[in-house]
Amino acid sequence: MIALLRGEVAVRRSDHVVVLSGAVGYRAAVSAETLRHVPAVGEEVTLHTHLIVRDDALALYGFASEQERDLFLMLLSVQAVGPKVALAVLSAGAPRDLIAALAAGDAARFQAVPGIGKRTAERIIVELREKVGVEPGAGARMPIVARRGQTHDPRLLARDGLLELGYMPAEAEELLAGVASSPEGEGETAAELLAGALRLARAAS
Repeated sequence: MIALLRGEVAVRRSDHVVVLSGAVGYRAAVSAETLRHVPAVGEEVTLHTHLIVRDDALALYGFASEQERDLFLMLLSVQAVGPKVALAVLSAGAPRDLIAALAAGDAARFQAVPGIGKRTAERIIVELREKVGVEPGAGARMPIVARRGQTHDPRLLARDGLLELGYMPAEAEELLAGVASSPEGEGETAAELLAGALRLARAAS
């Protein structure tokens, strides 16, 4: 299994890159999200990869982060989702945005991807929520330390949840401040705060 690829970017296209490692050029299909992180031809890149072996070909897929690769593998586990559709889903946004969409049950976001209908979008949400660590209507699960009761401040728990989803501290604080000033109010529980913050993040994207 080829798990990591590092070398010089030899070709950079809209749906794939060729990385020259040693004397061998490896063609890896990539999402639009990963392509944003691939430098210009001639520069060095590191990609997390997954190899799919078929009867007629060896298909290599490259990802800018392990989190994106993990989401790709999870998507492949969903019925009717193949590699091409999985890459299209990943092209729709950063991993944290897709996880937020799963947390919010935002089927419309997945239906906007070519090749995904309403039933498949709902199946993705139902089957992947638990795998990525989110619960229906609750956003991200609380960090392990927080769940063990070492802190009971709902705002701190919600902030930790946003950090686990990949938001920077300043972004998390800004989102929570936005929730507090929204017409719906701040919310009483960490889950309500986190769900509100994720709604604001989706609306701003």
